[in-house]
Amino acid sequence: MKLIKNIKKNTIILLMITILILFIVLKDDFSNIVKSLSSMNIGYILLAIILFLLSIFFKAYVNYKTIANKEKISLLEAFKHNLITQFFNGITPFSTGGQPMEIYMLTEHKIKLSEATNITIQNFIFYQTALVIYGMLAVMYNKVFYIFPQESILKKFVLLGFLINTLVAVALFMITFSKTMTEKIAHLIINFLSSIKIIKNQNQAQEKIDKKLNEFHESAKKIRKRKKLFIGGVGLNLLSLTCLYIIPLLIVYSLKDFTSLTISKTLTASAYVLIIGSFVPIPGASGGIEYGFLKFFGTFLSKNITTAVLLVWRFITYYLGMILGALLFSLEKKAPKE
Repeated sequence: MKLIKNIKKNTIILLMITILILFIVLKDDFSNIVKSLSSMNIGYILLAIILFLLSIFFKAYVNYKTIANKEKISLLEAFKHNLITQFFNGITPFSTGGQPMEIYMLTEHKIKLSEATNITIQNFIFYQTALVIYGMLAVMYNKVFYIFPQESILKKFVLLGFLINTLVAVALFMITFSKTMTEKIAHLIINFLSSIKIIKNQNQAQEKIDKKLNEFHESAKKIRKRKKLFIGGVGLNLLSLTCLYIIPLLIVYSLKDFTSLTISKTLTASAYVLIIGSFVPIPGASGGIEYGFLKFFGTFLSKNITTAVLLVWRFITYYLGMILGALLFSLEKKAPKE
């Protein structure tokens, strides 16, 4: 019941934010934006949707390969799980709702809680590593070819987002290779937070963090033993991100514009947009994502075209996944338990 209440509350908040953003982006040039939307070639839009579903499929395949006992879950079920996590990531700040739901769904398939947690942690390591690699390539590409203007605010946002993602990745690898060092750092942080009265029960906090670190370390040890899985997991996540990042190019093609964007510019701009979105503390990074998209893609496209592309891109890559995930979650809840 509490879960349903939280879902309804977050959905209402997200709906209000969406309406506000739609008003802001449409108010200045509504007629031209609608004209651009109505002239889009549906074939390219369908291809963009297929690419989005492919990006989900590649992540689902990684999840499926990570599970040791394939009899407990099928590839189709792994795909369904990933769509459901799209919904829970979409309605929670920093996309924090997907992982607990993924763990829960795995336990529903008779997978032990500790194993389900390890599977989810491993997949997070794969994804985070791929995200940092893509972000690094995008930053290097822009440094060499200088495709974006040096706007101070955007530059700081990209730097901050890249730094956050890199620190997360470094922390993951630190846990992988040095459990002792990680525990010492965690205890120092807890001691500091306790000294300034943010943490009230220091011993309880240390016990909790030690338990989480043990779970994480067990997962990390499994990854070290399965090097092919790690390389394949990162590779497929890079492929998943590529499918996701190339979608704006297809939407621009749907407007019969085949010259304004190139594949490299699209991949770089998309990576920058997602880097900015990674630290916006609102469900779906709403506001930050739209701002970044308009600024980066606006470098190559006119204002009304950029806005039209943004609306279709945002629907495909965010709202479509949430809608499909919500429908599947609803069907999952109604399905009889064995």
